[in-house]
Amino acid sequence: MTIATASQNQDSESSKKLLYIDNIKVLLIILVVLHHTFIAYSASEGWYYNEQTNILGARIFATAIISINQSFFMGYFFLLAAYFTGPSYSRKGAFKFIKDRLIRLGIPLLFYSFILTPFMCYLVYYFAKEHHITFFEYLSGYNSWIDLGVTWFVAALLFFTLVYVAVKKIFKINFNKSIKAPDSRAILLFSIILGIISFLVRIIFPVGWVLKPVGFQLGHFPQYIALFIIGLLASKNNWFDQLSEKTGKQLKKSAGLCLLFFPVFFIIKFKLDTPSSWFSGGFHWQTLLYAIWEQWIGISILTTLLIKGKRNWNTTSELLTKVSRSSFAVYIFHPLIIIVFTLCVRNWDVEPVIKLLIMTPLIIIGSFIFGSLVLLIPGVKKIL
Repeated sequence: MTIATASQNQDSESSKKLLYIDNIKVLLIILVVLHHTFIAYSASEGWYYNEQTNILGARIFATAIISINQSFFMGYFFLLAAYFTGPSYSRKGAFKFIKDRLIRLGIPLLFYSFILTPFMCYLVYYFAKEHHITFFEYLSGYNSWIDLGVTWFVAALLFFTLVYVAVKKIFKINFNKSIKAPDSRAILLFSIILGIISFLVRIIFPVGWVLKPVGFQLGHFPQYIALFIIGLLASKNNWFDQLSEKTGKQLKKSAGLCLLFFPVFFIIKFKLDTPSSWFSGGFHWQTLLYAIWEQWIGISILTTLLIKGKRNWNTTSELLTKVSRSSFAVYIFHPLIIIVFTLCVRNWDVEPVIKLLIMTPLIIIGSFIFGSLVLLIPGVKKIL
């Protein structure tokens, strides 16, 4: 599973029990599009084309949204992908499984890096920077061919998957099927330990440091690796079904308390005159505090959504099915939609926060419409 539907990976009876996973996945894809749109209009860099708002309150709000999203949404994708990795491997066998993953993950990587990225960069170069040259003239001086952009996730998932296959083949590992699902205390202890590990990694690789050319932010990878492993364990031991309502309620309160704590970071920054970089990495107590907070709230939100989804979202409709089926295409192509929409209103002389409010829903809807249209291209459904 990349970002494909659960029903594509399970038989009809079991897929009915996993409809909520498809619905959670749709929510996560919306958050991805929202996340990058907020970056485009609230930051001075970090996206292909930026228009930073001048309103401090808007930047603070955007920072909060981006930080909370980052705490769980990409890790969630690794968790869900791993949940279906074991059954898929067992059903297909090593050779067919690897072949399938190379097609479904490798082709999007090549397409994004060699076709989509140059085209998106050209749009910014032509319209935003007003260098009116042809696309082929632009390509003659283009030298960033290995630029994975948002498909860093696809590359990481492919790498994790290949490591999984290698470990299975070399060490003949079989996970114990008798491990009980963790309760809220175990989950929060896990998040604290994960926060400490993230802190240690960020001493050397602070958040924002990127491993080129693959685009991996190693400061976030402790969570990604841990949740991929947890996904494998959860699948073998049926943890998703075992998580209790009590655990969900306790972790919902935990997430709420962490959310209330977030303003403390701004107090630390402005009252103690703390550089923003001290929250991102280095041997600083602020880095440790933020890393533990990030994992605490992220794991709490992730688990709460899983339990709530199992209880309330295990249903579907024709629209939800189509939206869910287009999610991977939306993930691949949403940067193009964001760039096109933001460039279209670049000359609109209003505060960028106004553009953010108006363009965000249009970008989300446009991304899903475009993703659905892409799937109509012959052969694309076999990949995306």
